[in-house]
Amino acid sequence: MRVTIHGLTHDGRGVAHANDKTVFVEGALKGEEVSFLYVEQHRGYDVGVVQEIHQASPLRVEPKCAAYGLCGGCSLQHMEEGAQILAKQEVLLESFERIGKVRPKAVLPPLTGPHWGYRRKARLGVKEVAAKGRVLVGFREKRSAYIANMQRCEVLHPSVGEHLEELSALIGSLQASNRICQIEVAVDDRQTALVLRNLDPLCDEDKAKLTAHAKAHNLCLFLQPGGTESVEPLWPEQIQLSYALPEFDVRFNFTPVGFTQVNTDINRKMVPYAIDLLQVQPHDRVLDLFCGIGNFTLPLARRAKEVVGVEGLDILVQRGRENAALNSITNVEFHVADLAKAVEMLPWWGQGFDKVLLDPARDGAMEAIPHIAKLGARRIVYVSCNPATLARDAGLLVNEHGYTLESAGVMDMFPHTAHVESIALFTRK
Repeated sequence: MRVTIHGLTHDGRGVAHANDKTVFVEGALKGEEVSFLYVEQHRGYDVGVVQEIHQASPLRVEPKCAAYGLCGGCSLQHMEEGAQILAKQEVLLESFERIGKVRPKAVLPPLTGPHWGYRRKARLGVKEVAAKGRVLVGFREKRSAYIANMQRCEVLHPSVGEHLEELSALIGSLQASNRICQIEVAVDDRQTALVLRNLDPLCDEDKAKLTAHAKAHNLCLFLQPGGTESVEPLWPEQIQLSYALPEFDVRFNFTPVGFTQVNTDINRKMVPYAIDLLQVQPHDRVLDLFCGIGNFTLPLARRAKEVVGVEGLDILVQRGRENAALNSITNVEFHVADLAKAVEMLPWWGQGFDKVLLDPARDGAMEAIPHIAKLGARRIVYVSCNPATLARDAGLLVNEHGYTLESAGVMDMFPHTAHVESIALFTRK
């Protein structure tokens, strides 16, 4: 079917019309004339994949990755890099108007960084496939549970992305080659850690092969025979991962299966950006909600009188306290709380806050918004990984609680993907 693409969806697919239905065309750009192949048909819409480009957009570029189109990890490598972040900005602004019925007074300039080799956290699938004659290591295929047959990954940190074939050969040489199902990747400022999910205990010979490979390639190796609590180092025996935010003289310890930002370069720009938007002063008392291991909390403590970090998972709160001690930061408290429930009666809540920063998961912070509004904080900075829930929560803050959406913008945390990371500033007099 031959169509003209008149728009882009929030996940980067081209939008066209054919046979009186909307069609979302993977690999197409706005303004292009393409022929596509149907891959899904539904009552209200269809999905297709580009087969031939008759008239190309000036924003089209040649994808760098040989597995692009098959691998489900990236969806925008065919779009010029500068245009990608502007398309994400458009998604954010459209979400504000359509979902939240709000509009920022100013659009912040995008935060950008390296476009290749940026990804330091990832979960790779592993599968021995007899028909391929090898163990596959990589991301899942698009619209499939199968693992893509890929030799390298251009967005993964080079210490892993350039060595997928070596990992494939290594696992293929093990007696337990069909009992390794996943590799968790965690790259800190100095070292690369791989966590192998082994469904059965490994024999001594397999452990020796893995250890030799780790030594030869300067890797840290962990085994995970069960849940995340079962993770244990194989080589070396003592491993501590950490990353630094030099601008604040802060270092964070983290575990290879714990949450950290995937893009170190953007994170090092994002944290001071958020703190500058908050206009933190030495006399301020600041609340950091969904604080994790303290990625914002501890830098805030370098600027404010006192900071309270709140998180729903006890293990993350404990890590935050350990990181505060590691950095000799004493003007910070960490607390465990379910932020979807009423928190006004908790002791730390009633002491009052001048500024609030929140960085929730994809579901956003809808249940917490009424409680946050009651604090009366003059400035709120909201860091989001989902423009739809940010827009929804922005609508609540502005239309129901008297805040102004001063500014908002996007951050290129995941280049070449449709993932939109954003930041917004709310004020109230």
